[in-house]
Amino acid sequence: MKPIIEIKNLGKKYDIQHMRGGYVALRDVLAHVFKNPFRFATHKVKDAIGLSKKEEFWALKDISLSIEKGEVIGIIGANGAGKSTLLKILTGITPPTEGEVIMRGRVSSLLEVGTGFHPELTGRENIFLNGAILGMTKSEIEKNFDAIVKFAGIEKFLDTPVKRYSSGMYVRLAFSVAAHMEPDILLVDEVLAVGDAEFQKKCLGKMEEVTQEQGRTILFVSHNMGAIRQLCQKTILLNKGEVVMFGNTQDVIDLYMNSHIGPRASKKWADRVSRDNIVSLRSVKIKQNQKVTDSIDIRHPIDIEAAYEVKEAGHVLYPNYHLYNDNNICVFVAGDYEKTWRGKVRPKGMYTTTATIPGNLLSEGRYTVWIAMSTLSPFTVHFEERDAVAFNIIDSFDGTSARGEYTGKIPGIIRPLLHWETQFKERVD
Repeated sequence: MKPIIEIKNLGKKYDIQHMRGGYVALRDVLAHVFKNPFRFATHKVKDAIGLSKKEEFWALKDISLSIEKGEVIGIIGANGAGKSTLLKILTGITPPTEGEVIMRGRVSSLLEVGTGFHPELTGRENIFLNGAILGMTKSEIEKNFDAIVKFAGIEKFLDTPVKRYSSGMYVRLAFSVAAHMEPDILLVDEVLAVGDAEFQKKCLGKMEEVTQEQGRTILFVSHNMGAIRQLCQKTILLNKGEVVMFGNTQDVIDLYMNSHIGPRASKKWADRVSRDNIVSLRSVKIKQNQKVTDSIDIRHPIDIEAAYEVKEAGHVLYPNYHLYNDNNICVFVAGDYEKTWRGKVRPKGMYTTTATIPGNLLSEGRYTVWIAMSTLSPFTVHFEERDAVAFNIIDSFDGTSARGEYTGKIPGIIRPLLHWETQFKERVD
């Protein structure tokens, strides 16, 4: 039997235009037209006066894969590795620059929250609209309508315009429609991050059901290593548009988390500006004893340091860190609510914020840090950088940590060294 998905020497190239100048005066254009009339005739205005430059960027390069029917394949990698580009090519949203893709079956995709929804239409109307866009017939939608609504949990809001839905309601309805389409191949991007934990569990259960009971094939892009472990027998690791490894999920995750491919102890940005141009992230670092390191002694404090620039004054800004363990369980979310800046408008300038995690608090293992910048009133997330940095907690095994003299495996997300006090009274017979 032939594979349900065949990818042969796939590549995707983008031409990036670098503009070396901004505004161009008419007199400059005319002057260069008279100096270089033939050049002007064959190039755009910017090219004619030497202000543009093209650069080739390969989002995917020489990808060759074969995926069998009924397999659940995870796709992981750092931001910009090419994961979403690969799914968009498989879906047919964007064409490849080179290579070939053969899809032997009906394809459904869930790549972005609310794609195919009309904000002015109700949830009921959007089920039919989105289902039709995905390729379902009206009879198929009517047959599955009650199951779609029940799974999404939007019964009370079925006749409400979806523009009034929360992002969580959007993704619940979008996933429910796509999952009930009964495709041969389901492509799922990092949309489950929007839903709550209970709904994510329902989604994973539904995907397991459609593969185990109905033999469908799923390609699942996620930063959630716990979900990838639970759902996927095999996983693809992408880095800079190339396949680093395709094989057993645990082996691929271990390679990703313990190599330079995954998040490291420090990351810098030339100018990671928020969409509203209010604040710019410059760097995030993990430190212990004033040194940048990803190998952390469990007994000593950990510093998470972020440098950022406030570009527009007049905003009350709160940097916050989200810490996840290697099962993608959120250990905690902590914001900078110290009295120095709490409730105060931040003037323009450079800032360095450090949060310290006490020693003897976290358990052994790998942790990743997300950083976000928020305003509480009205609540706004200016930027969120997922998997910004990462570190490994290593126990000393010398009896001075919360482990004591015990050398076996200890469960638990945290492992605090608590204060113990024992009173003793000798019994006299």
